[in-house]
Amino acid sequence: MKICILGAGALGSTFGAWLSEAGHDTWLLNRRNAHIQAVRRHGLSVEEAGQRRLVKVQASTDADEVGVVDLVVVLVKSFATTEAMHSAAALIGPATVVLSLQNGLGHEELLAEVVGRDKVIAGKTYVGGVQLSAGAVRSGVAGKHTLIGELDGSLSPRVQAIAEAFSAAGLATEVSANIVGTMWDKLLVNVSTGALSGITMLTYGQLYSEPLLRDTALLAVAEAISVARAAGVQLSLQRPEAAWNLASEGLPASFKTSMLQSLQKGSATEIDFINGAVVRLGQRYGVPTPVNATLVACIKGIERAMADQQQEEAKL
Repeated sequence: MKICILGAGALGSTFGAWLSEAGHDTWLLNRRNAHIQAVRRHGLSVEEAGQRRLVKVQASTDADEVGVVDLVVVLVKSFATTEAMHSAAALIGPATVVLSLQNGLGHEELLAEVVGRDKVIAGKTYVGGVQLSAGAVRSGVAGKHTLIGELDGSLSPRVQAIAEAFSAAGLATEVSANIVGTMWDKLLVNVSTGALSGITMLTYGQLYSEPLLRDTALLAVAEAISVARAAGVQLSLQRPEAAWNLASEGLPASFKTSMLQSLQKGSATEIDFINGAVVRLGQRYGVPTPVNATLVACIKGIERAMADQQQEEAKL
């Protein structure tokens, strides 16, 4: 299978490494940066469970170089979805499938506006990744699963083929007939740790050792569960504690949420598609979400402070 990972950050690079090692014609596609340049020159260094290996994987900044693919796995930041998919138009052929594995809710609609709803399938992954340096990532694959599915809930041959290919590559993947519920389950996990980690700048080990933060996380997840139920979503995770416990399962104490990684790099976060989605849908269905609204406001404040500092530094 010819596969392009659109968004070659830590998680995208992790998927690219496993799929490339399994023999798929795999490409990492990202805007020009030091990571892509390092992978092109030296390969991708992957650390997993304390072991390091060098993986040969193709990498590019130009969709035309990659050409038409069988599968596009979208892992760009949520706010960049539309622009990234437009810039990657050369990847799309008559039979190309576009799979979003992004955090949060709402990406499938954005992708469908660009490539057509018939090409889009959805998924969520619990695989983790951390960027160590240009050309090097730490991955969390062992014990982590990925779920994918058609937006209409059908068990189509194409999603089954993709799940089989991923699983054979070591990325345990299942087909879900309730992908909307699956996306909400993953949202609950992200709601439990992402914003809190970003605000406090704490790793998982630090975050999980603070009882007050656990209490706040459970309140945020409880709000999200209430919103999902009001929307008629069928959840697998019924209790806030289940999402909190699942978030850290199998990951080292040093692991950082993607939101924390973004803030430490001075980048905007995906808060609008995670806790922000809970707030927006809570307003739609008449469910109060004060904890999530507070977390969103705090992250927005941090982003504002970063942007102001960057502007000041640019004047010097």
